[in-house]
Amino acid sequence: MTANANGAGQGAGQGSGQERTGRLARFRPASGMETPRFSGLSSFMRLPVLAPEAAPGAIEIGLIGIPFDGTTTNRPGARLGPRAVREASTGTRALNHATGVAPYALAACADLGDVPVNPVDVAETDRRIEAFFRPLAEAGIVPLSVGGDHFVSFPVLRALGARRPLGLIHIDAHSDTDDSQYGGSRLTHGTPFRRAVEAGALDPRRCVQIGIRGSMDAADERDWAKMQGIRIIEMEEVCARGLPEVAAEIRAVVGGAPTYLSFDIDALDPAFAPGTGTPEIGGFTTREALHLLRGLRGVDLVGADLVEVAPSLDPTGITALAGAGLLFEILCLLAERVGARAAAGEVA
Repeated sequence: MTANANGAGQGAGQGSGQERTGRLARFRPASGMETPRFSGLSSFMRLPVLAPEAAPGAIEIGLIGIPFDGTTTNRPGARLGPRAVREASTGTRALNHATGVAPYALAACADLGDVPVNPVDVAETDRRIEAFFRPLAEAGIVPLSVGGDHFVSFPVLRALGARRPLGLIHIDAHSDTDDSQYGGSRLTHGTPFRRAVEAGALDPRRCVQIGIRGSMDAADERDWAKMQGIRIIEMEEVCARGLPEVAAEIRAVVGGAPTYLSFDIDALDPAFAPGTGTPEIGGFTTREALHLLRGLRGVDLVGADLVEVAPSLDPTGITALAGAGLLFEILCLLAERVGARAAAGEVA
């Protein structure tokens, strides 16, 4: 049975197969050598789409769209990010040429559709996102989400960090630790990680932010984060030290405990990702971002997201293409950890 990208059905998508090896039946994405990549229904990585309630006991990694940008303070459009990244991801294949990781051989993966957000109600969407992710977390399913604006990370972190506070690897142009914006609004895409620390979902001493840059409204804008113990590695420091040294520090900050990875597409320079709400010049190239992510192999990742892709702001499609490529790289990191945990008899 096929299903659409809203998670309304269950079963393998067009052209995809299933192999039973080890723990669970592994879904095999449709190969471009078997059916054209421009054919069939779009899903993340051409994986089958399962209804979320069918995921426990069936998969280990769930790819999820969160099409919400109701807390964007600059240019809207990230609500269309999941759809665009799904389309762009049909060009990905089964093997990471650089690391040798074959994610679909290591973990059972599927597209779980989109969270049913309320586009006109932030508080209700906040509740809906957490309610969507809590049963996945309780079942030990590792979520890999595509937003949406960066606010969506907060309810996801509440769900995943309910049992214990997580570490955080946050790759972004902005710290997103404001207290409030626009007259006291505390739920915006500029506040998610402050809210997550306050909620006990994140351990600030195990949080590191990389690539932060750009002008600020005030000199003390990042003081709260630093006072909590969050390590901020600004873009200038990344350039001065180099990616291998920065990756080594990231690993040292988060240590060996469970950690969440959040990648805002505006971490990339707008030359590589113009379709985003708050672009900042002087960012990573796509090549640098890939190398940085590969330097995180072995970190105990229990979830991740890619946010702020706004395809309507980029008629060329290169932002969604970059997002899909980074999503595959992150999927490889998660699949390696799922395989390692299973070998050790652990759960996420």
